[in-house]
Amino acid sequence: MSETAAPSGENQIVEPEAAEVDPSDILDGQVAFDINDFPGGARGAIEAVLMVIDEPVTEMSLASALELPVDDIVEHLHALAADYDEGNRGFTIRGIAGGWRVYSRPDYAPVVEKFLMDGQRAKLTQASLETLAVIAYRQPISRARVGAVRGVNVDGVVRTLHSRGLIEEMGTEGESGAILYGTTSFFLQRLGLGSLDELPALAPYLPEVDVLDELAEQSRA
Repeated sequence: MSETAAPSGENQIVEPEAAEVDPSDILDGQVAFDINDFPGGARGAIEAVLMVIDEPVTEMSLASALELPVDDIVEHLHALAADYDEGNRGFTIRGIAGGWRVYSRPDYAPVVEKFLMDGQRAKLTQASLETLAVIAYRQPISRARVGAVRGVNVDGVVRTLHSRGLIEEMGTEGESGAILYGTTSFFLQRLGLGSLDELPALAPYLPEVDVLDELAEQSRA
């Protein structure tokens, strides 16, 4: 049966032409972008990402998000840091604990400290700071050894430091099975350190491991 064309006088339904979509413009359900279309280019995009993160972001993650080579990301990060330095901005970006994030400039520490001291954060007690220092310099270390250094029971303090994300469990001691503790990447972030190697030279003033064992045994006696 042959098809017959509709008379020219009758209303005809004309379907709109489908918009052509380039499959390369869609990645994982999201429309792709050209980094050069942004007013600030790649550096502006990096700044936008750094302003919304809660913890350091790696160069690889930035490269993946911006669809740029890692080497380009590193170059842009250092260029941004240099721009902030030259402009005497109140903030900078730093590579900390394997990633990058925005930090207030150390020169403005008194201002920031005064603002934060206005009841807006809970400070660590002296006991917590002393315990944290022993763990940082002698990790991995058990609670018994930390208590031997401080001469007091540190169970409650260790729980507080653990709940705040400053220390974490790092396995157990072979003979006793005691839990060993060490500092976290969050600890490095809070101190603005890239690694534990950047800690001040305080370790020589703390007892060695064998002395800690002796002290721990004495405290149990």
